[in-house]
Amino acid sequence: MILSGCIKGGGEQPAPVDEVKPGTSQPVQPEPTVPSVPPVPEQPGPITQPEPTIPATPKVRTYDWGSAMQPMVGKMLQADGVTAGGVLLVDSVNNRTNGSLNTSKATEALRGALANNGKFTLVSDQQLSMAKQQLGLSPHDSLGSRSKAIGIARNVGAQYVIYTSASGSVQAPTVKMQLMLVQTGEIIWSGSGAVQQTQ
Repeated sequence: MILSGCIKGGGEQPAPVDEVKPGTSQPVQPEPTVPSVPPVPEQPGPITQPEPTIPATPKVRTYDWGSAMQPMVGKMLQADGVTAGGVLLVDSVNNRTNGSLNTSKATEALRGALANNGKFTLVSDQQLSMAKQQLGLSPHDSLGSRSKAIGIARNVGAQYVIYTSASGSVQAPTVKMQLMLVQTGEIIWSGSGAVQQTQ
């Protein structure tokens, strides 16, 4: 006996299957890439303003100019070539030290040492400032150059010019003086002395 299976004629149809045709498949969308965010650096704390520092008041140095000027002026008055009755032009003291120096006090001390010297007549501050004005110079202009000094000395009728400068360390400056004969430009006397700080 041959079993021919249980096939029923005119039986049920299989379920329909849609054929997939090539080229009609939906493209696969790639996953969107999110750019990586760099790490946020650690933030500093709140900005605080430093306390304002009040600059220390600079210590005002005072010097005993008089004790340095008096002996030098005494020696200068005894120098050869100094004739009694001459007119002397006093230049303001120049600061050539390594710091800040109020030379007006030194100039006052020099003029004080020369007051009533018995040998020279001093050119007054007023005459000097007028002469500077006539030559187109500032009233504060020093007579640093010899030609400038000679021009002013001739203008005020002075026969001598005295140059004075403070040099060296501002802690203990040295005063240098030179007496120049206006007619020839010759330095007929020079001297120097130490200045003591009084405070």
